[in-house]
Amino acid sequence: MKQAGVSCAVSFALLGVISGCGSPSASGPPPPAAQQRFGAIDAERMAHAVEQPGEWFTGGGDGSGAYFSHLAQINGGNVQKLGFAWDYALHSSRGLEATPIVVDGTMYTSGNWGRVYALDAATGRELWLYDPGVDAQWGRYACCDVVNRGVAVWQGKVYVASLDGYLHALDAATGRLVWKADTLTGRASTDFHYFVSGAPLIAGDAVVIGNGGADFRGARGSISAYDLSSGAFRWRFFTVPRDPKLGSQDQPHLKRAIDTWDSHYDWSSGGGGSVWDGLSYDPELGLIYFGTANPSPYAIGRDTPHSDQLYADSMLAVRANNGELAWHYQEVPGDGWDYDATQKTVLTALDMGGVRRKVLLQAAKNGYVYVWDRATGELLSARPFAFVNWTKGIDAKTQRPIRNPAADYAKQPKLIFPAMTGAHSWQPMSYNAATGLLYISVIDASMVYIDTASRRAGLIEGNFNVVGVMPEDYDPQGLGSLFGPLPSMHELGKDVSHSLRSRGVLRAVEPLTGRVAWEQAGSIWDGGIASTAGNLVLRGDAAGKFNAYAADSGKLLQSIDVGTSMMAAPMTYSVRGEQYIAVMAGYGGGTLFMPYPADSAARKYGNAGRIVAFKLGGAAPPKPTPRVDEPFPQPPSHEGSKASIASGEVLYNRFCARCHTFGIGLLPDLRRLSTPTHQLFYEIVLNGAYRGKGMGRWDDVLSRTDAQSVHAYLVDQAWDAYTQQQSAVAH
Repeated sequence: MKQAGVSCAVSFALLGVISGCGSPSASGPPPPAAQQRFGAIDAERMAHAVEQPGEWFTGGGDGSGAYFSHLAQINGGNVQKLGFAWDYALHSSRGLEATPIVVDGTMYTSGNWGRVYALDAATGRELWLYDPGVDAQWGRYACCDVVNRGVAVWQGKVYVASLDGYLHALDAATGRLVWKADTLTGRASTDFHYFVSGAPLIAGDAVVIGNGGADFRGARGSISAYDLSSGAFRWRFFTVPRDPKLGSQDQPHLKRAIDTWDSHYDWSSGGGGSVWDGLSYDPELGLIYFGTANPSPYAIGRDTPHSDQLYADSMLAVRANNGELAWHYQEVPGDGWDYDATQKTVLTALDMGGVRRKVLLQAAKNGYVYVWDRATGELLSARPFAFVNWTKGIDAKTQRPIRNPAADYAKQPKLIFPAMTGAHSWQPMSYNAATGLLYISVIDASMVYIDTASRRAGLIEGNFNVVGVMPEDYDPQGLGSLFGPLPSMHELGKDVSHSLRSRGVLRAVEPLTGRVAWEQAGSIWDGGIASTAGNLVLRGDAAGKFNAYAADSGKLLQSIDVGTSMMAAPMTYSVRGEQYIAVMAGYGGGTLFMPYPADSAARKYGNAGRIVAFKLGGAAPPKPTPRVDEPFPQPPSHEGSKASIASGEVLYNRFCARCHTFGIGLLPDLRRLSTPTHQLFYEIVLNGAYRGKGMGRWDDVLSRTDAQSVHAYLVDQAWDAYTQQQSAVAH
């Protein structure tokens, strides 16, 4: 598979498919056997998925999205024998959030930028790899790393959305590109800040995808549908209104929405309300369900004084055949806390008052478990699964949240639960109908919300004029240079009746009552969840442990040290009668904002991404070589005035710190730049010299003088770190 002196990754770039390149043991795919089926999923097969428990047809397992498997060969009685089956190196150190799909012995999954991998599910041998060839500049527009949350497989094709907003249909047997469609609007606009990180959804005879970008100016949320066979555009549903100066609203449901937006709203902000994850489909009702993200910007009282801003932060149902709105429910009217409603949903049935109701379940970012009638949108239940103080509860008559004045940070910073991370983020939850429990990765944490509009920090790219600081990181004196005088943590927390210590827990919750059946401690960035008929709950964690719990009691039954941090939800399948469990392992996503935790596998071993599979009787997994901390190099001579350094601090926190945190993390700590890199600094930042490494150019927002200030600030910070290091060595 090589041309003279050219790797197969390059020689196949124009075709969009790479065969036999990703795995050290792979030597190219064998000719497919005549009887082998690739990607053979259709409506009939999906409808009878329970009769084929060895398959995992969608990211959530089947059409319900429950992340539940009926397999029980691996169970509570023998899971102690679970061990390593195989792994596959992805040659990436960025976040991995997808859950693989397995169909007839072939595994399909996606990685960074929208790359797609097809593997032999029994051995991990690579069959093919597809690279969509995304320009590194798109990494700038992705708020939370260059992640991808999975593929869809249907009738011999694999569908993936790349970070740059294109939808790709691939031949499931070979990985060859069948068609490609642009899913984004307004690419020529100077305020174009979209990206796509979610998994496509198969809905009838169409494939549907949303987009991200609500944390930036200029993004207007939507989902769009395309013909499965040809990629021809079908319809687009916008989630928020357009600028009234453009005339009447372009879609009927938005005529109602426009009256809920403040008359002084700055429509150059785009509106937000993006749909970056969580699509699901009911084929019987012909309805597509999805949640929308925050309005753009999210703020309290300053730009949008308590207007609802439909349909941001809402759960919506639209008709799959034409994209018309069927029903909606707004979870957070007038969101000022970044409480996106995009968490994944589960389609199931619950007994309520002696009546069996077909329902839609969601453990939302705002801390509530919602239960809706999925045909009508009637809210059947809304119960908190975590501590919240942004609201006093849900009004029984209006079904609206009751605003808590204690969560209004317009005039002064406030300590608010949950944090911007949400009480539950994108990590999939699981529902087990036998136990009647939802298993949720809960983030029991708060943030100090600071309105920065009138403070020196001003705009923070990706957060607008609002910043959130975890209690553990809140240092009023240290933050003073950016935000001015700040209250103490004691003052902020004096009226909060909950622990201020941020923690993550695996929590088993009854959806209708909110009762917690059991919980297990973890970290705030542990992985998504799957459960099985073997009375198991499965989850990987940031510490690099793959854990199995008893679904009924929560007892820890097995913990395998993988050596790689895990965020994605696992899945399980069988090949030739043997059950496997697999998970994508790699740290990133929202953790782009912070250094690796000291107790994480990413901190100990580095963050080399891989897929890891387990089976009964396997040995201990191979772990990566422990990483070694490199000392801070001696920085170049100080440069710039105090004023220039101070300006550089603001610019760095506005544009750079979202990715380049100080400490060992996902992307380089820029205090550690080498001498040659310092010499290339302006070529890198302004002209994109490192574009091939994932660092886009910034000359559209930074002048040469700005870049000089940023460099002066970095050199100043590098000298502080270097001096502290040398002092520690001397003592």
